Amino acid sequence: MNKNTPASNEAEPQPWWKFGHVWLVVGGPAIVVLASFFTLYLAITRPDPVMDENYYQKGLEINKTLGGTPSSASPAMQARNHAATGVPKPADAP
Repeated sequence: MNKNTPASNEAEPQPWWKFGHVWLVVGGPAIVVLASFFTLYLAITRPDPVMDENYYQKGLEINKTLGGTPSSASPAMQARNHAATGVPKPADAP
């Protein structure tokens, strides 16, 4: 036998891209990189809308109009405030 010729039972090594587990290892980070570029594209092409300059004044006006009238949520607000302050309930309350 000649030492320079390969044995007939030895297989030729395959390239790295023909192994499935390599694609499992490389595929995850590759998908994340592609998703980040897509997110960057969306952030650049669809900017956030600019808020109205007097949004704070509009909110104060809404609070003034709602503050004077009793609402259906006032029992819930009283219970929430009671739970937040920790003041004990009166003995005659149910």
